[in-house]
Amino acid sequence: MSTKVPKISLPLKLTFLIFSMVLNCMGIVILQLSEAKITYEKLGFLESFKDLPIAFISLFAVNFISKFGTKKSLILALTIVGICSLILPFVEVFWFYKLWFAIIGTCFAIGKICVFGIIRNNISDEKSLAKTMNSVEASFMIGVFVVNIGFGWIISSKFSEFWKFGFLSISVLSAIAIFLFLRLPISEPIKSEKENIIKDLSTLINPLLIIFLAVIFSIVFVEQSFNSWLPSFYKNHLKVNSFFALQASSFLSLFSYIGRTITANIIQRFSLSKYYILCLSLIVLVLIIIIGIQFFDTVDSKLLLFLFPVIGLFLSPLYPVINSKMIARIDKAKANLFTSLIVIFSSLGSSVSSIIMAILFANQMLNFYSLYILVAVIAVFTISLIYFKLADKRFEK
Repeated sequence: MSTKVPKISLPLKLTFLIFSMVLNCMGIVILQLSEAKITYEKLGFLESFKDLPIAFISLFAVNFISKFGTKKSLILALTIVGICSLILPFVEVFWFYKLWFAIIGTCFAIGKICVFGIIRNNISDEKSLAKTMNSVEASFMIGVFVVNIGFGWIISSKFSEFWKFGFLSISVLSAIAIFLFLRLPISEPIKSEKENIIKDLSTLINPLLIIFLAVIFSIVFVEQSFNSWLPSFYKNHLKVNSFFALQASSFLSLFSYIGRTITANIIQRFSLSKYYILCLSLIVLVLIIIIGIQFFDTVDSKLLLFLFPVIGLFLSPLYPVINSKMIARIDKAKANLFTSLIVIFSSLGSSVSSIIMAILFANQMLNFYSLYILVAVIAVFTISLIYFKLADKRFEK
């Protein structure tokens, strides 16, 4: 007997909130450590210590989760995150940040597969699944908002040297989430008699899936250009202080939350593919306006502080909408394996994006920040059109 979605909604949202805070504190860390004279080249590769373990561990995590169950695996991941967040404020050396993000990345890989698996095993309808995914993933954007506002407040206060103690709040939230999961009965997916990842992958891989994974890579590539680097862009290019840079960036996550919440409430009235294409078109429009201001008015116009966050309204629905459209058609028994592929290509997109952004920052090429993102969005648009064309042909048969 499956658990009703409303009952599991709170702990799932809290789980994504926690992982959002630990993953998206990267912008804070980059901002603070750059002031401590850590080079942008080193900071750019710091993202890889988070993303590459996510990619490498994901396939192995499928067997681990199948053996121990989604609930126990998720509780273990949250426990490790809580302990790591408790330790971080008391460590000063740079190498520990690499280890910390590697551990966090590994836990996120396990956690995301578990969350997607739980959702898939309770919902089969494509649009209902899209609504639930947008609702749960909206809490991910709240995590970005909370971490920017909270840490921004600490950094701007007289206690700025203690900014790392903000991670203690993540430990508290992890304990609350664990408590909720311990009290909640969750139905587990049916285990196959003998699992073979290579064999399962061979039956899962097809041209449509490859294009889909390229879309996922590209969307996260664009998202990461904002999530980790927008505060530094605001500070270095628009010449605002650290506090205002973080507050202005937090509005991107606030608009992203609004975008996903609106999508969750209206998506059942529209075609998923048409809604997705509309959002992409509006992103292109906003970016063209930004580029127009930069190249025909003022390069460092403060108007950009207000225009960049608007992109979050239209960017945030893309990832959950495209995921739900595909995952609804995946066999429940392969949901965890399919999610692991999503996690792998998401992490690769994040890592590659951050390395390229580090090069832009290191070479003082911030005038091309918005143009670089526009090119990436156009790539997402093109690949997405190919995906929808293939999907329509395959599923209309």
